[in-house]
Amino acid sequence: MAFAARQLGLSRLIRLISLEVSMAHPPTPEFAAFVGLDWADTSHAVCLQAAGSDTRESSVLAHTPEAISAWAGTLRHRFGGQPIAVCLELTKGPLVSALRAHDFWVLFPVNALTVAKYREAFTPSRAKDDPSEAELQLELLVKHRDTLQQLRPQSATMRTLDQRVDFRRRLVEDQVRLPNRLTRALNNYFPQVLHWFADKDTTIFCDFLTHWPPLKAVQLARRATLERFFRQHHVPTRIIAQRLEAIQTAMPLTTDAGVVTPHVCLVRALVAQLRATLQAIEDFDHAIAQLAPTHPDFALFQALPGAGPVCAPRLRVACGEQRDR
Repeated sequence: MAFAARQLGLSRLIRLISLEVSMAHPPTPEFAAFVGLDWADTSHAVCLQAAGSDTRESSVLAHTPEAISAWAGTLRHRFGGQPIAVCLELTKGPLVSALRAHDFWVLFPVNALTVAKYREAFTPSRAKDDPSEAELQLELLVKHRDTLQQLRPQSATMRTLDQRVDFRRRLVEDQVRLPNRLTRALNNYFPQVLHWFADKDTTIFCDFLTHWPPLKAVQLARRATLERFFRQHHVPTRIIAQRLEAIQTAMPLTTDAGVVTPHVCLVRALVAQLRATLQAIEDFDHAIAQLAPTHPDFALFQALPGAGPVCAPRLRVACGEQRDR
């Protein structure tokens, strides 16, 4: 009796799981046409085949909102608004956003390596041009659609968080790159400042170089001005004294105007970029902190050991919100 009850409970659980998975994977609609779309920066190669036909139509689509919208309108009218399957090597970006503005497209993203391997299998010469690439994607879509997964966009909140996290990561890369460029520039005429400031990706470093980009300028500054500057940036008194002494005793690496003047211009430009990058990262941190907690599952990731304000949103984005994955 107990065994039968357990079996009944297990069967019910399996039915529930099957129902959830079937809801997560809606049945594939019948398509009126199939499209292989090979994207590029300025134009896209298109290869279209209507359902029930062996004829393939090749064309080139300009990458403009007007051209994409007009093309979509033409196909909507031609196929009566029925679903059209599209195979392309993208999961996001401007082209995907433009296509998603029309409800009859069903997107099937495919990895570029998959298309390359498919080409290698059927065209050993490895000849490559845009129309044939679109045709290969169309062939994958028509003959092997069961191996492709339909693109199911996540919620607007998740997509916004995804973009913010990604943009912040790119800005952090700039935060590393710009101080490295500053270091190389300063080593040519003002190496002492690199020893006075251990951290180069800081506001105080930017402010110091904004006021005194060459050694001569800081040595001409009044002692009271320098002391006030360091105190405003919360530098300990002991460190202030050491830096003032180092400034007065420093010797210029070179006084050649042909070296100093252009490097000062470069340093000013790099400092401005670094300052803007630091502010942008701070702005993104604030925006992410405001948005991330609004997602229903964020608390699960926030509670993970070691998941702080930066890591928790990245984990949330990396895992996605499609639980059937």
